Parts: sequence; structure tokens; C-alpha cells
Amino acid sequence: MLDTVLTGGDAPARLIALPGVYRPQSDTRLLADALTREGAGPATEVLEIGTGTGALALCAAGAGARVTAVDVSWPAVIATRLNALRRRLPLRVLHGDFAARTRGRRFDLVLANPPYVPSPRARPPSYGAARAWDAGPDGRAIIDRICAGAPELLRPGGVLLMVHSGMCGAASTVDHLRRGGLSAAVVSRTVVPWGPVLRSRRAWLLSRDLADGDEQEELVVIRARRP
Repeated sequence: MLDTVLTGGDAPARLIALPGVYRPQSDTRLLADALTREGAGPATEVLEIGTGTGALALCAAGAGARVTAVDVSWPAVIATRLNALRRRLPLRVLHGDFAARTRGRRFDLVLANPPYVPSPRARPPSYGAARAWDAGPDGRAIIDRICAGAPELLRPGGVLLMVHSGMCGAASTVDHLRRGGLSAAVVSRTVVPWGPVLRSRRAWLLSRDLADGDEQEELVVIRARRP
């Protein structure tokens, strides 16, 4: 599914990614595989939090779902709108914080690939490319907000699919979601080599026991369902 979006089907055109916009990577593909298993279709109303280039939103729209995509980054919003136009897929793309832009709305499926890289900064940055990955000292600044908001974002029977690094604590995410009344579990895992951001923080990550030195990162997809 994601490969079709990235290449535009038979056309060799890849997704537009403006400077500072997160490009699809291993975590995007892992979440796309989980999305495929949900069987979204014309009756499914989907929200993507932190859409980036719009890759996952376009996957859902390509399956016929009605999709709203939200991002705090204007370059990401513009890139997603351009990619939707190029593929002639209907997307509603909003700029701003997901909680503010979706207040009072409910969805059948929520997708999230939030910033999750642990950072020496006390708070996530408010501008710049690092905004797409830095998420505070434990990597959970945005993850915890999504967990807290998920019960109100989901319709009865609705599903949240969220991908993040195992460094952030998959068990903590599952526990947080369950405390909100959702059933939750890890449904996918994969291990990938560290990228340049993690390699640049190796000493800091080791000092905080967030890594063991093998420069391998586990990615997990967590599925939560509202009864």
C-alpha cells in the first residue's frame, strides 16, 4: 500500500517532501502495514495526527476512507496538500495542534506517528526540522498527549494505531491507554539500525539507560480500541 503511494502507482513520482518535513521511513511502513489490516473503506472516518508528507493519510484515502490529516508544521501541511492533489485523492488537511483542530469530533480510526526520539532538551522544539522527532527527555511528550486524548477521539468501536520507539516504553503506552478505558496491545514490532539523530546522541542515551550500545532500535505499533 505505502509503495503505491510513494511511487504514485505506475508513475515514478515520489511524495513531495519540503525541507524540514519528515519523510516516510521504517516506522511509516510498519504503521502502513497495520493500517492495511484494519480494512478501512468508504464507511471509515480517519484522522492522522502529524501527517508529515501525508503518506499514511493518502494510503487511507486510496482505500476510500474519509480522511482528515493534521500537522503543526506549515511545510508538512503544504506538502500533504500537494501530494493529495498530485494523486487526485480527497484529503482534509488542517494546520495546528491535533487536540484543538479536532475538538468535538470522533473518528473510526486514528493514525499517529508522533515525535518520539528522546532528547536532552527539556521540551520539544517549537520550530525547525527537529520538531518532527524530538519529544523531551523520555520521548513521550506527544505520545502521552495522544494517549490521554484517544478516548475522546474515538467512536465506540474505534481504533487508534500508533507507532513509536521501544525506547519510549511500549508497556507505558499500553498502560496509559488502558487506564483511559481502551483495550490496548502491541501488534507489530521490528528492529532497525539507528539513524543519524540517535547516533549523535549515543553517549547521552547510554547515560540514561535508554540504549544498550548495539545501535539497534525496536519500533512498535500499538493498537487500542474503544469498547
